[in-house]
Amino acid sequence: MLDPVLFLPDFMTDLRLFGPQIRALSAERPVMGLPVARCERIESFASDLLSVAPPKFAVVGQGLGGAVALELLRRAEDRVSRIALIGTSFRAEPPSEASDREPQIIAASAGRFDETIRELIGAGGLAPGPERGAVLAELMDMARDLGPTAFRGQSRALQRRPDHQATLRAIKVPALVMVGRHDRICLPKRQDVMAELIRGAVFNVIETSGRFPTLEAPEAVTTALRSWLSAPLAPR
Repeated sequence: MLDPVLFLPDFMTDLRLFGPQIRALSAERPVMGLPVARCERIESFASDLLSVAPPKFAVVGQGLGGAVALELLRRAEDRVSRIALIGTSFRAEPPSEASDREPQIIAASAGRFDETIRELIGAGGLAPGPERGAVLAELMDMARDLGPTAFRGQSRALQRRPDHQATLRAIKVPALVMVGRHDRICLPKRQDVMAELIRGAVFNVIETSGRFPTLEAPEAVTTALRSWLSAPLAPR
């Protein structure tokens, strides 16, 4: 039996972030979406997820979801059969970036929520193209549905995220590191460094995408995930 694939979305997004991939892969294998809306501390959130996750699973995470995926693997490497990380930082958040979140939290809670989200999406970078407006609208809808309370909690989670360099070096399962060429938060050259830390990892740059390749270049991402899921498991 094929291991279920768990999808963990990014900061201020929900499972619509992976909609195209979930629809495509659910016809081929079990899939399970686990929202991160209430994530306020990555370590405790990962512990809670392990209590409801299948005994063995593959995991796909983007951004905040990728940080949770790494924590799942760190805590229960015997249960994670594969890991795919999209636009994910493996380092603890630098103090300067953590402090930058404070005015964002205040603004999002003081009636400037939409403005704050738009600024963050712009900072992250969307690739130019005819679908850019539709992708932006989808991202705004997801953020509005989560609201300022989730914004505060998830911001705190990112401020306090653990460093996972040691986790990356210990990975022994098929790993995929993916990033959009136009991503300005997780730069491709930094993602390449992350992939180099993982033995045997596949590094994939989606040329027509920015921060959100699952929506900006859905077919390319689905193809990459299918290849990752079909890779043979190495003996532990």
